[in-house]
Amino acid sequence: MKNQHKAYLLAGVAVVLWSTSASAFKICLSPEYLNISELSVLLGASLTSTAVMFIHLTIRGKFARLRNLSRRDYLYSGVMGFLNPFLYYLILFKAYSILPAQQAQPLNFVWPLVIVLLSVPLLKQKIKRRDIIAIMISFLGVVVISTEGRLLSFTVTDPLGVALALGSSIPWALFWIYNLKDRQDAVVRLFLNFAFASCYVFVTMLLRGRVKPPTLNQTLGIAYVGLVEMGITFLIWLQALKLSETTAHVTNLIYLVPFGALVVIHFVLGEDIHFSTIAGAILIIGGIAFQKFRKEHS
Repeated sequence: MKNQHKAYLLAGVAVVLWSTSASAFKICLSPEYLNISELSVLLGASLTSTAVMFIHLTIRGKFARLRNLSRRDYLYSGVMGFLNPFLYYLILFKAYSILPAQQAQPLNFVWPLVIVLLSVPLLKQKIKRRDIIAIMISFLGVVVISTEGRLLSFTVTDPLGVALALGSSIPWALFWIYNLKDRQDAVVRLFLNFAFASCYVFVTMLLRGRVKPPTLNQTLGIAYVGLVEMGITFLIWLQALKLSETTAHVTNLIYLVPFGALVVIHFVLGEDIHFSTIAGAILIIGGIAFQKFRKEHS
């Protein structure tokens, strides 16, 4: 099998796995299912991901690279680990605990356009007309999902949940913008990010007095989130990018995740997917695709 075919296969596997994440979040956080706190899910998932990255680095003989990092490198990783996964997932999990999964998932997917917006002040990039059009298209999708299609009344079903789902894209976008300057090995970077985040969550739980061991079912749910959303799937995705002739060949597949997630949400969680959710997701992804396509062909 040619490398490009392997890249597509691995990227497809990653897309399928990430499509289950929204349902896994809801199962862990919802009182109807496992009823785990956001901090407990994040701690367990971060520890699981840290273990996955540790095993990978050990098998590949890369763990020794940690000794070559400077104090500044560790400080930088500490800041990045605070942005993602600590702050990003803490906000996102809270959104999932409030909103139906079919709303939280596509609303969270506006991060590519948030990167564009934040790149203006942070990277001194100019925003172009195509970017403005793309943002307007995606924003319309956000409005459609947030109001469940009631555009004329403009009644947002849950303002706090919507704000959190959208707001989670800010630390995620900041994380990727600042990572442009990071030349560390990708897996070493992820290992440190998850390790630092685990410490942040544990300290937060201690300060709030909410350290409580999970049940077996809760542990399995948390482990699934750590493996599928944060751990193994990232390694699969990185390998797909490595094998691909160009990253654009596989990165476009990531836009299938919201639609795959809606299918899983319907069959696993039993949510009746609203037409407004599908229409809004199409608008959000359409805006992102328009911005990306125009950029690649300009």
